[in-house]
Amino acid sequence: MKSILVTGSNGQLGNEIRRLAENFDLDFIFTDVSELDITDEAQVNTFIRDLKPEFVVNCAAYTAVEKAEDDREFASLLNAKAPGFLAEYCAKYNVRMIHVSTDYVFDGKNYKPYCEDDRVNPLSVYGKTKLEGEILVKLALKNSMIVRTSWLYSSFGNNFVKTMIKLGKSKDKITVVSDQIGTPTYAADLASFIVDTINNTLNGTKEFVPGIFHYSNEGVCSWYDFAQEIMTLCNLPCTVLPIESKNYPVRVERPFYSVLNKAKIRDTFGVEVPYWKTSLVKCLKEITKE
Repeated sequence: MKSILVTGSNGQLGNEIRRLAENFDLDFIFTDVSELDITDEAQVNTFIRDLKPEFVVNCAAYTAVEKAEDDREFASLLNAKAPGFLAEYCAKYNVRMIHVSTDYVFDGKNYKPYCEDDRVNPLSVYGKTKLEGEILVKLALKNSMIVRTSWLYSSFGNNFVKTMIKLGKSKDKITVVSDQIGTPTYAADLASFIVDTINNTLNGTKEFVPGIFHYSNEGVCSWYDFAQEIMTLCNLPCTVLPIESKNYPVRVERPFYSVLNKAKIRDTFGVEVPYWKTSLVKCLKEITKE
């Protein structure tokens, strides 16, 4: 059976891939740092050499945006050097790779959805290290796909949706920023695209197309709109009040506009990208089950 190596599999996206994997006749090998430390170059070499997977899917990342400012060295190691190691040994052993990146490679000053070849200009250590990772992957491995996504959430792990539900149950009133615009992405939708791409490649239905692609759900909203929709769908009485970013105490500047253009991924793979509100309903049903 053809094997697929998934790194960072204890996160939101890795867990969604794990749930989907049961429906496919493929041997998914799910690893996190205890099974494979991707920051250890020698370990990466040995693991890929011995496993000889058809694909590596890298879901591992340092995603704590604020913390990364003080932990630049480790953020760089996990977000940049480690993907570079994976790509280097994928190239050595003729393995294809799908690497997950972020909308934070942009500065958010665009006035229309970002295309894959738009100018990158990250504002934070997190964004800069993720961009470095993209560059190292592209340099080391031509047969690689980089998928940028945004505002990821899931029924697994900690995320904005779960935080809003928790606050909605315990608070009468909360404030949420209303001047940062983007698109929430249900990790299960992104996982479905990744697994379908691998399966279609291996069964010969579609060709694997290297390059950078954008995948988020369709539609546009602010964090305030997102929070309002969560409260409404969960029938929570909590009042959500809009607040400007300048009045919200954070150390790291976020992109004000980070909507991703999905035309390339739709045209290349013929995928239907779900609307963000539709996917939110699905995720909330999963959270309710748990």
